[in-house]
Amino acid sequence: MTSGVSAGFFRRAASLVYDAFLLAALLMIFTGAALFLTHGKAIVPETAGAWVYLYRAGLIAVIAGYYIVNWLRSGQTLGMRAWRLRAVDPAGNRMGAAAALSRAVLGFLAWAPAALGVLSRSPGSARSLLADTRPASNGFVRSQPRCRSR
Repeated sequence: MTSGVSAGFFRRAASLVYDAFLLAALLMIFTGAALFLTHGKAIVPETAGAWVYLYRAGLIAVIAGYYIVNWLRSGQTLGMRAWRLRAVDPAGNRMGAAAALSRAVLGFLAWAPAALGVLSRSPGSARSLLADTRPASNGFVRSQPRCRSR
């Protein structure tokens, strides 16, 4: 299935904001479960010792899992669905497991220098090129402005 043109900056950024709210809720649930296991003590090296690193790895796993599971199931996260975006391979098909995993890993790396790799307007951003995927519009067509007749 081939679909759409490369998605624009605004829609990709809005999708990320939408997903950030959903991820915040998932991370709160994960943290609540971790606090239950520590009997309400803060999860810092002073109180949890080496377990704090397992907690931090769990936070990263929740974030990566959210994206990978959604990309594999439908090619869209909930934020992408709201803005009618998809993550597809170069042919426009849903990506495979290897591409989803590499896209998630490269996404983490792309956020390091102030999100320049994630929000890049270029469809040839480093993450898309290395994961052999591209963001695409999912059929949303902006209507043409109407001309007024005098």
